[in-house]
Amino acid sequence: MKQLIGVDLKRFLRDYRRQYRPEREIAILLQSVEYPANVGSIFRLADGAGVSEVVLTGITPTPPHPTIEKISRAKSNNVNWRYEKDPLVAAASLKGEGYQLVALELLSEAIPYHLHAYPNKTCLVVGHEDHGLTKSMLAKCDSAVFIPMYGKGRSHNVHAALAIVLYHALHSGQARPTQTSTG
Repeated sequence: MKQLIGVDLKRFLRDYRRQYRPEREIAILLQSVEYPANVGSIFRLADGAGVSEVVLTGITPTPPHPTIEKISRAKSNNVNWRYEKDPLVAAASLKGEGYQLVALELLSEAIPYHLHAYPNKTCLVVGHEDHGLTKSMLAKCDSAVFIPMYGKGRSHNVHAALAIVLYHALHSGQARPTQTSTG
């Protein structure tokens, strides 16, 4: 195996994007995600996954912010984002754009993330690190998913949980290209 760097890495990623372009459009709504390091990680994640938009609400810190810029490696410059103080206004706006809101939250009604049928326009909604999403935000969501925990911990960090669900939502139901043998 050979590690890809430089031009080889750029070609590899370009070719992969051409062959496997996800058909699903994903947005992210952050309801009062308080810690700048989490916000920075989410911007880096959003850039890597080609997220269409990140909506920051409530007490969520916004760029420019030194911790966000450091953790995201300045990816907030590459990602479409906006701030809306009222998360319910943001939710209504995203619904008006055709998104279905999917909460990442531990709820009795939530289903495991890998069993959910994600619509073509999905907005993943995450909340505060300690308190999660508010009841009023949950009422605006169309569905909820959770990540099964098999160890002693009850949940993942907000950006780690979002990463797991985001990439699954992006690629679930996508046809796999056939392998060709070279003789």
